[in-house]
Amino acid sequence: MTASPADHLPIEASIQIDPTFPYYLDRSPESIASELLLAGYRSVRYFVTDETRVNGDLIRTLRRHGMQVWAMVLGNGAYSTGHLPPDWPKWQMTLLKKTDDGYFRFSPHSTSYLKWKKSSIARLLQEHPFTGLEVAEPYLPEWNGLTSGVYGDVGPMAQAAFKEFSGSEMPEFTHRTSPRYYKRDRARYLLWIDFRVRAVNRFLHELINGPGGARSVRPDIRIATWSIAVDAGRDPVGAVREVQGTDAAEMIRLIRPDLHILQTHWPDWMRAGLPADYVRRYAPFVRHIRASHPDVPLGVQTDIGSLAPMRRSRAWLDIFARTAREEGYRMWTAYEHSIGLSMYTEPPRLLRARRTDRRTVVIEFDKRIDEASASAVSSYRCLEGGQLRDVSPLAAAPDGSRVLLKTDVWPAGPFELEVSGIRDTPERWLVPDQPAHTIAPGSRVPVPAAAKG
Repeated sequence: MTASPADHLPIEASIQIDPTFPYYLDRSPESIASELLLAGYRSVRYFVTDETRVNGDLIRTLRRHGMQVWAMVLGNGAYSTGHLPPDWPKWQMTLLKKTDDGYFRFSPHSTSYLKWKKSSIARLLQEHPFTGLEVAEPYLPEWNGLTSGVYGDVGPMAQAAFKEFSGSEMPEFTHRTSPRYYKRDRARYLLWIDFRVRAVNRFLHELINGPGGARSVRPDIRIATWSIAVDAGRDPVGAVREVQGTDAAEMIRLIRPDLHILQTHWPDWMRAGLPADYVRRYAPFVRHIRASHPDVPLGVQTDIGSLAPMRRSRAWLDIFARTAREEGYRMWTAYEHSIGLSMYTEPPRLLRARRTDRRTVVIEFDKRIDEASASAVSSYRCLEGGQLRDVSPLAAAPDGSRVLLKTDVWPAGPFELEVSGIRDTPERWLVPDQPAHTIAPGSRVPVPAAAKG
């Protein structure tokens, strides 16, 4: 990878979260912020899957703790439609084959969709103190779409737009005998490829730079653009441009982002044996960008557990992060905090204890803990100078990845808490019905002396 002027800067560790997952529900924003901070993150990508269901308290809490919070919205569709206006079916892309996979794909040629998306982003940024905005997955489907049939948009809106763009009918993708068949009429097909790139980038440009767009309503907002990268073939940059309308260099030129992120494409992240240093193979995409944008900061995104066979360990993620730094990326992020391998295989770890007032000690774990086991006061022992000290009556109030312990008789000086019997929360994981894990026996954490005065 070509070095950039900022290669000497430390790499930023960011993480994606989807607060609609059960893992984040029924707990305080403070507990979520605590868990992310103790995991080493100071930057969060908040995945907005429904613009009407955003946890403003969580965003404000993360900001209050000094974290950068990016709104990550989807560009080419939605996983649900309950929050959309009644005419949303008219926004949909037409694919070569009817597809019902739980994702609703919307056409960048739909003026109604563009208008709604722009207003929803504007409202999102005006109502919540996000520090950045990124439109993830703005591309057109799909990597193997011309063979699988999941290829679009080829509907009436796209046909009309291509006619206006080129003065001719769009290519034919089904009937091989047609004179417009895309493998036969190459000139028409090359125009079609350029047209698709233009459609994606103009859609993003309007959302971000157009009247009433993101920068108009929030001039202070930072912007990140996303494109996909994949380890495939001799010309992966050209392949992504052809099949998914994605040209990162053109995108950056038009949008003028503060940051550009390469998203790991599904043919890579679905590999169970994906090596942790695989981003070295994304050098063609970086060279393509650097040829015309030598100074734009670059980031890279990975997936650590969307499917069971490709859950990534802490060690894997450490190597990924180190490789990203060595390759000159300014930041990395991963989907998603709660779905990595350690969630399913490691017991809760006791990380920190702190006093918040005279009566309260807060102990914090690396993951969410089970309320029933954490509520039992028998799970906690106070040790002062190595000797057991009675602190009854003691009350324990679990909250996500932490427990608030209250008593009137805490030692004034420093002491230790020994914790036992506390379990994690498999019922809250992305894949439920997994075995629970119990904290290591004899786990201890030091508690500082009470503040004087």
